[in-house]
Amino acid sequence: MSNKVIYAIYNDDDILMDAVKKTRAAHHHIEEVFTPFPVHGLDKAMGLAPTRLAICAFIYGLCGLSFGTWMMNYIMIQDWPQDIGGKPSFSYIDNMPAFVPIMFEETVFFAAHLMVITFYMRSRLWPFKEAENPDVRTTDDHFLMEVAVNGNEEELVSFFEGTGAVEVKVIEKH
Repeated sequence: MSNKVIYAIYNDDDILMDAVKKTRAAHHHIEEVFTPFPVHGLDKAMGLAPTRLAICAFIYGLCGLSFGTWMMNYIMIQDWPQDIGGKPSFSYIDNMPAFVPIMFEETVFFAAHLMVITFYMRSRLWPFKEAENPDVRTTDDHFLMEVAVNGNEEELVSFFEGTGAVEVKVIEKH
């Protein structure tokens, strides 16, 4: 099994979008696209599935709301009830309007922090991880499309040169 890939480098995001569409139309498998900034519509053009991070955010928010509700009920009603401003803490329901800001903050806190952790884990980003960027120019002003080679190397090189690539390289990937 060959581990060869083609790096097609472009210098404009519009040319890259057209090349991605042509590559998908020709039924070539795009491994990855590296860009210096987010390109609107690139994920759809590559055929990537929509993200499910919003579902995670909702679940994390519910966890935060549940934890905040439990925490306020335990601390303010069961463990150490106090008479604050003439409002005795006999039940959680009676004092719930005062707890709404805390419930909101717990929801946002859990959703935000757990989303960051989920994003880093899903993206396989952790401290001291080496960069997987194949060409340093993709952090400045160039765009790189990585396509798997399946025995048709010369045909693919000419195909990508025809899509407007400023440079096409065949690399043995480790």
